Amino acid sequence: MSAPPSAPRSNLPSKPRLVMKFGGTSVADMDRIRSAAARVRREVDAGYEVAVIVSAMAGETNRLVAHVREASETPGSNSPGFFDAREYDSVVASGEQVTSGLLAITLQEMGVPARSWAGWQVPVRTSAAHGAARIEEIDTAKLDERFAMGMHAVIAGFQGVSAEGRITTLGRGGSDTTAVAFAAALGAERCDIYTDVDGVYTTDPRIERRARKLERISFEEMLELASLGAKVLQTRSVELAMNYGVKLMVRSSFSDDPGTLVCPEEEIVEKNVVSGIAAERGQAKVTLLKVADRPGVAASIFGSLADGGVNVDMIVQNISEEGHTDMTFSCAEDDVQRARSLLENAKDAIGYREIVVDEDVAKVSVVGVGMRSHSGVAKTMFGALAADGVNIKVITTSEIKVSVLIDRKYMELAVQSLHSAFGLDKG
Repeated sequence: MSAPPSAPRSNLPSKPRLVMKFGGTSVADMDRIRSAAARVRREVDAGYEVAVIVSAMAGETNRLVAHVREASETPGSNSPGFFDAREYDSVVASGEQVTSGLLAITLQEMGVPARSWAGWQVPVRTSAAHGAARIEEIDTAKLDERFAMGMHAVIAGFQGVSAEGRITTLGRGGSDTTAVAFAAALGAERCDIYTDVDGVYTTDPRIERRARKLERISFEEMLELASLGAKVLQTRSVELAMNYGVKLMVRSSFSDDPGTLVCPEEEIVEKNVVSGIAAERGQAKVTLLKVADRPGVAASIFGSLADGGVNVDMIVQNISEEGHTDMTFSCAEDDVQRARSLLENAKDAIGYREIVVDEDVAKVSVVGVGMRSHSGVAKTMFGALAADGVNIKVITTSEIKVSVLIDRKYMELAVQSLHSAFGLDKG
């Protein structure tokens, strides 16, 4: 992902800057908008120049998407179900614009000078990939002028403007990405992400009641956890924060409890061997039996899947016997039918006997930067799972992660077992 640089500034800000991002549940109604405004005022009173990034009110984007689909399927339409992506972006971007205006008005009523900004007004320049645009540049010149006048900014997240002058949206996790990009462009001290949880936990507290909130976690660990199913932060936003050294604070919109700081590894004094356990239920295992064991066959398999938009995760190839091998991979459960169809269409080019699909699996992972300097993580992990009778189907590793694919019915047991085995419940 390319960086979103700001336009050069001739004058450095006279006050420290802070970016605050409020998700849909945090601005779901006027009471919550007032609560968010009070938090902003508190930071203004503390001496910060504040840029607030807002999502649409909870449920609003889904409502707007439904309107678009309804409009595209009216009787008499030449292409039922088809809609112009440019108009789609124009409609769905309005949700964040409503929230930004309401929050700016609320701040003004509280005595905080504030103005709302749509993405195109800043401007946030993006690619022209409507519905999945990428931020290319944020020109902060106008914001700098307003900050110098004592004004604070409330910015509609999830959106920008293409070179053609059309409104664009950033896709899944777009408001988090917007917040991090603004923090980088504005030289902010920190980016606070307000959500419905009060930080990053050692695992999902709904699965393990002894899960603990982490005071700090490294960018790399957070990126792994986000990609492995943790729902606290979106992968794109963590990647951008890591690339530009933007510290993130995950905080609750509904309490004043301390949050979790996502920061460079060097700023964490005590590094646990394992910092967290992630679990993802919606996985599937696909095996191609009796694949011809020859150069290029893996490229044929995974090239076909990639061209069809199927994201493959774990990959295992069995030992070759009599010129044939079995190839196993995992993917999202929602992609299974598409993967099967793509592989069947490419059967002659690949050369396999049969496709076997197991949709009753889950992925469980242990993550920690301490793995770099400590041995025995795999031994502890596999021993704990074996002691509880959990069979491992597929294994994959990285420098700071070990993931296994197991029967879905054992997912919660596996998480609880690993959480205890690595001492994450002891504080």
